Amino acid sequence: MFQAFRIHRETYDLNWNPLRRTETVHGITSLTAWQANPADILAGNRGHWQVENRAHYVRDRTFDEDRSQVRTRASPQFLATARNTAISLMRLAGCANIARGLEYLSRRLGYVLALLGVLPKPQKEVIRTRRLCR
Repeated sequence: MFQAFRIHRETYDLNWNPLRRTETVHGITSLTAWQANPADILAGNRGHWQVENRAHYVRDRTFDEDRSQVRTRASPQFLATARNTAISLMRLAGCANIARGLEYLSRRLGYVLALLGVLPKPQKEVIRTRRLCR
């Protein structure tokens, strides 16, 4: 037994002013009504967008991945893996703003090597990095 659902969205700007853009999406799930009520389905949909915004938005905006001209052999996959690794390491270090973290770490090779586990982590740098990455 499957469930069908419809989600109606209204788009707002960052100040909660309506942008007059509405959208209705339809979907089907293999979960029964006992396994997932409407609130569970909505939470799953919001969780999808949370992943989309957290991962892909950073890759598109900070690393400008969509305009990459690398298209041969395994190079695109390697670069995507390198970007994801950099993002993950910065998030594990407590960096909420990846763009600021990249700027900060671009001048601190010692801390980059510490994040990779090559060198021990300097304590002063940890405090400074967490403050500047936010």
